[in-house]
Amino acid sequence: MQIMEGDLAPTIERNLERIAHMQLADNAGRNEPGTGEVNYPFLLHFIDKLSYQGWIGCEYKPARTTLEGLGWVRPYL
Repeated sequence: MQIMEGDLAPTIERNLERIAHMQLADNAGRNEPGTGEVNYPFLLHFIDKLSYQGWIGCEYKPARTTLEGLGWVRPYL
């Protein structure tokens, strides 16, 4: 959506009623959050403030190893 729409937060807010599932990968490269241009700390907090009740899946290619690629999630556990 970042590539096609940009403005992720307002786009998500505008379409929240229609969104049942989100998938995460950073842009560019489809690597883990924190490796590209998307501000995931802001975006995940924003989604939480919207009281989103759907699923958020992670569909990315770790930039290095799988274990290193999971490091971004620590602050959210």
